[in-house]
Formats: sequence, structure tokens, C-alpha cells
Amino acid sequence: MKYLFKYATCIVVKGVLRSTISDLQREKYYFISNDMADMLYRFEKKDIQDIFDYYGKENKEIVNEYMSFLIDNEFVFFSEKDEVDLFPDFDLYWNWPSVITNCLVDIDKNFAGDLKALVAQMNSLNCQYIQFRSYSTKSIHFWKRILSSFDRSRIQGIEICSKWESEIDNDSYLEFNQFNRLKSLVLHSAMEFKVIQQGIGIPIIATTPDIATALSCGNIDWNYFNVNIPLFTEAQKHNTCLNRKISIDVNGDIKNCPSMAKSYGNIKDTTLAEAIEKPGFKDMWFINKDQIAVCKDCEFRYICTDCRAYIENPEDIYSKPLKCGYNPYTAEWEDWSTNPLKQKAIEYYGMQELVKKEK
Repeated sequence: MKYLFKYATCIVVKGVLRSTISDLQREKYYFISNDMADMLYRFEKKDIQDIFDYYGKENKEIVNEYMSFLIDNEFVFFSEKDEVDLFPDFDLYWNWPSVITNCLVDIDKNFAGDLKALVAQMNSLNCQYIQFRSYSTKSIHFWKRILSSFDRSRIQGIEICSKWESEIDNDSYLEFNQFNRLKSLVLHSAMEFKVIQQGIGIPIIATTPDIATALSCGNIDWNYFNVNIPLFTEAQKHNTCLNRKISIDVNGDIKNCPSMAKSYGNIKDTTLAEAIEKPGFKDMWFINKDQIAVCKDCEFRYICTDCRAYIENPEDIYSKPLKCGYNPYTAEWEDWSTNPLKQKAIEYYGMQELVKKEK
């Protein structure tokens, strides 16, 4: 007798209309029918003959098609009954040896942050990644000064999102290659999309979207899906945007995210460690996709990011992200900003002008 086994890192996620298999090792996802998902749920680690007996002769051809698909894509294999205990399920428990894993710092034209103090606080929290986001143009020297401040820090990766400056020639940006911690440089509000450097050295890309304020944040799109073990496991119990995250907005206020209204102090008089321990700061960390309206029925829920700052119903913290245009009940994407049901929320957050610009 042959028993059906699913490779442990190939995980089925059932949606209301269709399902996905996330191959966490190959970092890809595949669509499957809910019928195929049900078959895998019901008959994993069971005798293959039980599958054919259950579905009957009239469905034998369909079952064979399912099996061929699963075998060809290396989602399943066959073994003996006495080997069941040799193939345990993948452990989806998530943890990380950091109080804070990532930090977002918004910078305006009057930025006067204490870089030395910021680096020290990031080190004390064992923060791994930090993103600096600027809504105005900044000189090469400005960014080099910030990057140099982290030379002896515990930070593993730094991202910069800064406004495009037409007077800076492309070759000047190549000076950033000397900073090993810099993982990417995105220049927003450019006249046209352009890849300045990719492959060798730090990815440097100019993009056309205008990022003028924190209102530009919170977009949900299939291009932002990530199929990997860290995100998939974190998504089981935690929020895929806000968990272990801390932010500093343009005014120096410490928040879960710069787009959120609630502040837990200001960097002038509150340390990041103090802000984290204030009542309510960690609440958002534990709002996961299985609790969020619509998302809980979506086949993408463990590979997708989230947004709690801008939601369809501002009165319900478990409401669907406002800027998500996917409908799992029809399996279709649409322009979120044109949905009549979202207009009230767009007005609530003052996004009318932003929406006009993006059209």
C-alpha cells in the first residue's frame, strides 16, 4: 500500500472560491481548486486507494489529473504506512531574537534627528532592518552621513526611499555601493521609471509614483506578495505589517506606523524602548489575517502584507485594508479607489487628492 504524503513546506491555503499551495522552499505559489485542497486535507498520509474509493469510478479521471499535477510540481510523494511518523508536519511557530525587527523613519526637509542616539536605541532593541523615507529631495552627502552612522551597528539592512532629484546625475548614486548595509535605493516621484543599477551593486531604481505624505502607504497588490518561511510563519499569529515594528514620523512622534494617528511619545523625550512598553503599543502586533474581514476568506492571506492604518471601516480595527482591490469571493482584482463602497473611507482619511493624482 502506498500512502500519500505532501512535502512539508508545500502548504495548502483554502480560500472561499479557490485555494493556493505555497511552496515555501521554492518561494512560489500555485492556484488549485478547492476540491483539490479538500482532497489533500482529507487524504494526506492516507492510503492512495482510499482516495479513489472515496471519489468513485466516475471521478477517477479527475483524481488522476489531480495526482499528475501534484506529482509534476513536486508537491506530493508516496511512501509506506509504517513511515508516517518519519514525515512530521512543518512547524509554523514564529519567533525572532529581537524586541523590534524593523523600523521606519520618515524624514522631512527639516530633519534634525539625533543619529547617534537612534543607532544606540536600534542596537539595544536588536533591530535588524530600517527604512528611511523622505518626501523631499536630499543630497548624496545627506544620505551618506546617515548610512555612515550605522557602520558599527547591529543593523543588517537599510533601505532608502527618497524623492528623485533631477540635478543629481545617475553616476553620483553609484557612490552608495560602498555601504554594505544598504540593500536598496528607491527614488520616487521621477519623470519616468528607470533602473539605474541592478545585478551588480545595490539595486537603484527611479519610480514615477509621487510619495508626498504617509497617505501613500498601505497599498495591497499581488506584486508585493512574498512566499517565504519567515513571512508565512509570522502571518499565522501576527500582523504582517506591524508585528515587531516601530516608526518615527516626520514630527518625531513614535508610532506603530507613521500613517497611524496614535503616538506613544516623541523621540525628544521618549526612548523607543519606553514607547514599546506603553499600553496599547503591541496590540496591533497580534491582529492576523484570520481575524480580518474578507482577508480571512482569502487564499493569499499568509503571503500578503496588511495595513491597519487605512481600512474600509475606520470604526472596526478588523476591517479589510482600504487599499486592497482583490475580491476573494469573485477571484478578481479591481482599482480599489473606484469602488463605491470605499468612498466614505477615502473621504474620512482625506485621500481625495491622492486618489486623483494616481488616476
